[in-house]
Amino acid sequence: MSRWRWMLRRLTRRLWFRAALFSVLAVATALVSAVAAPFIPYEFTAQIGASAVDNILSILASSMLAVTTFSLTTMVSAFSAASNAATPRASLLLIEDQQAQNAISTFLGCFLFSIVGIIALSTGFYGESGRVVLFIVTIGVILWIVVTLLRWIDHLSRFGRLGETVSRVEATAAASLGDWAKRPRLGGARSLPLPAGAVPVMAADFGYLQHIDVQALSRLAEEMEQDIHLAVLPGAALDPYRPLLHLPRAASPESEERLRQAFTLGDQRGFEQDPRYGMIVLTEIACRALSAATNDTGTAIGVLAALGRLLGRWAETKAEDEEAAFPRLRVPDIAPDVFFNDVFRPIARDGAGEVEVGIRLQKTLAMLARCGQGRLAAPARRLSAEALERAEAAGLLPAEMEILRRAAGALAAEALAAGPERPLPA
Repeated sequence: MSRWRWMLRRLTRRLWFRAALFSVLAVATALVSAVAAPFIPYEFTAQIGASAVDNILSILASSMLAVTTFSLTTMVSAFSAASNAATPRASLLLIEDQQAQNAISTFLGCFLFSIVGIIALSTGFYGESGRVVLFIVTIGVILWIVVTLLRWIDHLSRFGRLGETVSRVEATAAASLGDWAKRPRLGGARSLPLPAGAVPVMAADFGYLQHIDVQALSRLAEEMEQDIHLAVLPGAALDPYRPLLHLPRAASPESEERLRQAFTLGDQRGFEQDPRYGMIVLTEIACRALSAATNDTGTAIGVLAALGRLLGRWAETKAEDEEAAFPRLRVPDIAPDVFFNDVFRPIARDGAGEVEVGIRLQKTLAMLARCGQGRLAAPARRLSAEALERAEAAGLLPAEMEILRRAAGALAAEALAAGPERPLPA
């Protein structure tokens, strides 16, 4: 995805954008009634009494303002609940919830539609035919409000709840991880050892790398007639002393600036191109659930199941195209050890004293050892042994430790049956 398409996608997910769009449509709908008035037959105008449209618009204006205020308050409460019960990093996904944005935008748009209609009626902007058109449009708006309210009430029953937040984070992480599995290394070729005398191109500012425009980098590589060796992936913390990439030979200052423009930095990590971030957020939810203040082992067990599904599907997914889409772009891969360290080590640390969490962790690792023809067996065995050491140091009872050792023994048997470890798919 190009940088401009990515920025446009981010823009359309903002609440104010959708609210502004619906507001413009509402104002245009209120004013188009006067334009359509000449096309309404006089007989039809005489049969329909549209004098009640003034009262209907007044009721809509007062009620929609109250509903909009209530809905905004509910959304803010849901954001706060998600931040407290799950993690503040998950609240961004609630802010971008399309159904919530549609509801707020609809209520605000209907409020503006009513206000514009009342103002136009008071100034004599509509004739008799125009009032009929406005009356018909108002009936349609009321039906639209009813449908939106029913859907919004159903959505509120789960919006901001912990289980819904976990599911939302899992779906976002699955999309990012699935894209990486189908098109490894963002479509670039495998990284190679840097050539002698490679020239680094440094970052221009501090921040997290949110997006890489691989298409722009590929075009620049063709123009400069040399490979580009990426040194970072989305999610990396950058500073002006850390290289973004390396070039076999020096480029002009103008070309270096164009190369930097292909990297978008921000104050926090993003979900789209960073497959690790979504799973790290899930791990944060599990660690918070395992804190002494919360003590919610069920949520931690549910997160472990979600992490197992994510990594299992990643290991089983094959690349859509064996050949790199951008052969002159050399991109480092993400090793399985990185994923396992990101997601399982914190849970093993914080849940070392909970035998239920330890059992689920060992079962999840055993399942992953079977996935991808044993490609994840080595990191699964390593994390299994580390989790056992942490559990023993936490002071579990001998009987509980025996249960964990049996679960870890099942993992060892699975890894042995899987045969020698195989490399990850290209």
